[in-house]
Amino acid sequence: MRTITLLSILLLSCGVQQSSMLEGSGTARDRPNIVLFYADDLGWMDLAVQGSDFYETPHIDRIAREGMLFTRGYSNAGNCAPSRASLMTGMYTPRHRIFTVHDSFRGKSQNRQLIPIQTERVLDTSLLILPQYLKEKGYATCMAGKWHLSPNASDYGFDANFGGHQSGGPKSYFSPYRNPQLSDGPEGEHLPDRLSGEISNWITAQNSPFFVYFPLYSVHTPIQAREDLTTKYEEKAPGRFHDHPRYAAMIEAMDQAIGKVLSTLEDRGIIDETLIVFTSDNGGYGPVTSQRPLRGAKGMHYEGGIRVPFFVRWPGQVAAGSQTDYPVIGCDVFPTIADILGDRDLLDFDGRSFLPTLKGSQQSERALHWHFPAYLEMYRKDRAFEDSRDKPHWRSTPLAAIQRGSWKLMEFFESGELELYDLSRDPSESNNLAMAEPARVASLHAEMRKWRLETNAPVPRERNPEYRGPVRTSTGLVYEIMSRGKGQTAKVGQEVRIREETRYPSGKLIFSSDQIGGSLTFLLGGGQVIKGVEEGIVGMQEGEVRTLIVPPSLSQRKSYPDFLSPDSTLHYRIELLEVMEK
Repeated sequence: MRTITLLSILLLSCGVQQSSMLEGSGTARDRPNIVLFYADDLGWMDLAVQGSDFYETPHIDRIAREGMLFTRGYSNAGNCAPSRASLMTGMYTPRHRIFTVHDSFRGKSQNRQLIPIQTERVLDTSLLILPQYLKEKGYATCMAGKWHLSPNASDYGFDANFGGHQSGGPKSYFSPYRNPQLSDGPEGEHLPDRLSGEISNWITAQNSPFFVYFPLYSVHTPIQAREDLTTKYEEKAPGRFHDHPRYAAMIEAMDQAIGKVLSTLEDRGIIDETLIVFTSDNGGYGPVTSQRPLRGAKGMHYEGGIRVPFFVRWPGQVAAGSQTDYPVIGCDVFPTIADILGDRDLLDFDGRSFLPTLKGSQQSERALHWHFPAYLEMYRKDRAFEDSRDKPHWRSTPLAAIQRGSWKLMEFFESGELELYDLSRDPSESNNLAMAEPARVASLHAEMRKWRLETNAPVPRERNPEYRGPVRTSTGLVYEIMSRGKGQTAKVGQEVRIREETRYPSGKLIFSSDQIGGSLTFLLGGGQVIKGVEEGIVGMQEGEVRTLIVPPSLSQRKSYPDFLSPDSTLHYRIELLEVMEK
């Protein structure tokens, strides 16, 4: 984990250059004003510029039109608190340990197969936080809206805080707000308009440089919209996928709030000296909107839950109307800003600066990661209900995902199931290629496990004794194997208990069908490549989940149970609980 301090940044930087920067010299190129718009629950398809034929968002569309549009922008999680912590730190979720909202033990215990990893709720102040960093660099700092990482955003380097506290959503979008960090306005005042007014007034009083973080409460529930805008959309014909008048009205009110801030920058004559970033914390709220053609919605880790709008406007540095398919994620924003301010090599981030992409250079491929060791219950009327693999109870169960290039691998910790998708050909994630691409599965899974070790990412393994649901894998059942020596036959429902030091000169898999539902004879080639199995299945560790690809060459050894066929996928678990003799 990063340990560099703010003082270290100042000491490591060139003394003369740093001194002049803190005194306010420098150009708009190397010390731009920074405005970061961060929408709440705004999905990838929830803007006109992204393809919606119902929502109207001219001001946000302008940011995309006059800057760079990232077609593959991502949030760090399927829900808000972990994404916000990663945005503020430049780190993946295992670093700050905020994995979900409020509590990991969501939903009914009888439906949770595993004991989840408990989440932190308050962002660790020992971490380097974006506003603190910018304050030390001489920036005035302000935020208005949803903080969600502690009771008071002012404790993290903001000079001004309008409404930023622990809550994940507003008590009301109309005054009185009942917000401990925001005074009430006139009765009926609308929250987006109020917050944009506070920011505009603050900007007007500033001298450059400044940092504005505008994490709008919009468009999080409650769905409370202005009546004038609601009437407008009630009279408008429904779109192909979007048709909710109040939600559309909330989106337009958010757009107007952003437009007010843009107008303030223009009125002061500084909009072209300002780096503007717009993105969202996760996918759209499933009960009221759709992310088609993407699969899923808020709370899921299919594309509809984590893919988000992502635009950057910076005249003179970013070509207007430009577009890129280079993948970016929320934790890339902080390192990009640090890169702009000359601290690229001084700070340690999980995220990666995309400044070269902004300037038109091609950046090398890298992997993106998601880690969610918790549970999120299903909304009752989620339009993406059928997209969840864990319906009817869950939007997400404990899982991890990795994306490299167009390939995305997902691992589901309850069962060890793996899903592989080629997003370039299948953005809807409808065709699981895990069985057809065993080598790619093995490579991505190995990279995912290596990342977990590097980030100390916790994986839930403990079974929940209160669980009352079915146990499953992609074959329909979990086969857990008791192995106490060569040739031990295991029955359905038994556990693997092997010691790490167990070694056999060679390994093999033998299948038989003498039990109802099948049984398995398992001989482990511990620490070595198992004979006939894809290379890379080596060095098993305690609690680790591995996947074996059953090759056609074994088809002549024994008859397969009904649930297995050549090239199918078998999942197994290993628990190192006791020392056993060979």
